Amino acid sequence: MGVIFYDLCGRDPDVRFSPYCWRTRMALAHKGVRFETKPTAFTAIPGIESGASKTVPVISDNGRVVPDSFDIALYLDETHPAAPPLFSDKAAIAAGRFLESWAFQNVHSIVTRMVVKDIHDVLGETDQRYFRPSREARFGRPLEEHQTGVDANAEALRTALEPVRKTLARHEWLGGDAPRFNDYIPFGALMWLRTIAGSVPLAPDDPVSGWFERCLDLHGGAARQAPVAKAA
Repeated sequence: MGVIFYDLCGRDPDVRFSPYCWRTRMALAHKGVRFETKPTAFTAIPGIESGASKTVPVISDNGRVVPDSFDIALYLDETHPAAPPLFSDKAAIAAGRFLESWAFQNVHSIVTRMVVKDIHDVLGETDQRYFRPSREARFGRPLEEHQTGVDANAEALRTALEPVRKTLARHEWLGGDAPRFNDYIPFGALMWLRTIAGSVPLAPDDPVSGWFERCLDLHGGAARQAPVAKAA
């Protein structure tokens, strides 16, 4: 049966914007795992593998179901040890856990302010009826007020990415001498922005921009070729 990858999609099933699903898509490609993608709407998530998870990504590997992007990466390293590692050692796993928390706290919140209403607009009607009240309850205000736009938050994003910038001054990749899952964590956040807004507001000479471009070209340029969302 092989690996099935449940990947969040918008109204257009080819548009894949979840930062967590991008981590998994890159991890599967990194390990050279062939997989079948199942585009999955927000409201279809409860039906994945008999209710295996409340969130995506989820993979099913010949019936073994693994949710959560980080757990999927660990599973892929365990089950495909001959392929290039996603984590070099236990210290890299611990660093990855830190990066995951850092990205959620410092980058995801900014991207949300940039494009949350735009995300709503590229969803199907059923998903929109779920997405708006759930997010407005979380933010305590309408989506139209919470989204202040890409330009208004561009400097905040550049500032938030300073730890990445300083690391790249010493290493080509956040994984050290090669791209690894620790690269895919912030890359997923920036792909979230790119697939919704069409671009990432970084100067061409910014080391983060150069790193992001290198990530786009990984694994045959699959991320670079990803469709960009178009609002209704």
